Order: sequence, then structure tokens, then C-alpha cells
Amino acid sequence: MRIPLTRYGLPEVVVYPAGIAILMVILAVFGPAVLPMWAVVLIEAVMATILVWALLFFRDPHRAVPQDDSLLLAPADGKIMDVEAVEGVDFIDGPALRVGIFLSLFNTHINRAPCNARVEKIAYRRGKYLAAMNPLAGKVNESNAIGLVRANRDRLLVRQVSGAVARRIVCAAQEGQQLAGGEPFGMIKFGSRTELYMPSNGKIECLVRVGDRVKAGITPVARYSEQ
Repeated sequence: MRIPLTRYGLPEVVVYPAGIAILMVILAVFGPAVLPMWAVVLIEAVMATILVWALLFFRDPHRAVPQDDSLLLAPADGKIMDVEAVEGVDFIDGPALRVGIFLSLFNTHINRAPCNARVEKIAYRRGKYLAAMNPLAGKVNESNAIGLVRANRDRLLVRQVSGAVARRIVCAAQEGQQLAGGEPFGMIKFGSRTELYMPSNGKIECLVRVGDRVKAGITPVARYSEQ
């Protein structure tokens, strides 16, 4: 049976919940001797909430990926913070459209491929830790850029961006690897930003706008008008 927790969460998915569970047992055994019962119950409730949240953060839900080669799917769960035309994007030949997605502490944080594509280039960059809601975060924060090439030779870029809380980017993809649309390739831990860059060549229609909520591997963010 599939366990709905991501392997990208190791060791946190084991260490954090185990540590909290041990503290809860210690409190239950020794707490009543030094604290009033209401305080023991309150602290246990708080720790139980943290335990559940720690497990939920690393959840890996099943996703029924749309089988449509004309679609570009959201690479992350979250809220669309910006849809903007940009120039001079690394790896993209020519002008591009950037779709920025903010992942809160309560979103699933697994990143997924937006379409069937080959990993052409991976570039990690050290940087700052601005709040992930800030559009400038993609320019100055620590990030990891995955350059993808579709079968029609169009180039795409997915950028994993750390936030003020998120301090670890996980990317399991390797250069030369073929990814299927919706396939997980990594995550950003504890609040972050993911950006999708696509060429502004007249062949792609953007399907989302600022404020929309999207789910990785499910929600179409753009559609090719021709293949």
C-alpha cells in the first residue's frame, strides 16, 4: 500500500514527528507530577497539532494528471502571485512569460514537471531569503532552475525559490532525464515560491491569472495553440 508521504521529506518526516511523539509521551508520564492537568492537556494538544502539521507538510497525494500534450500544468500547489512578461531569462531563447506561484506552509510542497520534457540543464544559485510572496524573490533568493525541452524543441524553465522560512531546496531530477507531465522531481521545504517560464512566441495561451489557486500536476496554467 502506498504511503502518502514524500521521500523528499527525509529525514524530517521521520525525525520531527518522532521527536514530538517522544516529548508527548514524556509529558504524559511525568507532566502530571509537576504541572496542573489542564496545562498538561493544553501542551499535549499543541504538540499533537504540530505533529499532524509536520506529517501533512510532507504529504504526497495521488494526482490524476491530465493526458493532454497541449497543456502546461502547474509545477506547484499554491496561489498565483504574478503573471508577467520578462526579458533576458536564462535558458529561454527570447522573451518569456513568468507565472509565479506562492506555496504557503499549508500547501503540498512537491514540485512536478509541467509537461513531458527532457531535463536539459540544472543551475543552483545561492542568494537571499526574501519572503516568497515577493516577486523579487525569484531574482535574488536562493534558487534552483531546471531547464526543460519539450518534444517540439520549445524551452521551458521551472525555478524553485527559497523563501524567508524555506531554507532547503530538493531536486531529484538529473540532466538528461526524461520527465513525464505531472511527475514529481523535488520539493522546497517550509514555505516557498515556484516559477514557470514559457516562451512568448504566440503559440502559448496563459490560462491563469493573479489570485488563482492551482495544484501541481493537475491545474493547466497554459495551453499550446499548435503542437
